[in-house]
Amino acid sequence: MRATVTVMLKQGVLDPQGEAVRHALGALGFEGVEGVRQGKVIELDLSEGTTEETVTEMCEKLLANTVIESYRIEMG
Repeated sequence: MRATVTVMLKQGVLDPQGEAVRHALGALGFEGVEGVRQGKVIELDLSEGTTEETVTEMCEKLLANTVIESYRIEMG
């Protein structure tokens, strides 16, 4: 069983990495990119029967800084 956790900075939180990517894309000639938000994807290989609630607890305790980051869990 696999869970995929996508972690992103919350709206309104400064994203210096995203801004650096946006600037670099412009410098490479890519026009029309008005904003970039950079995050991370974490894939967890889990034992059968591991619940989404358990993965949520993992996110709350370690995988995401919930003060400045939001997360989305996909189980499958």
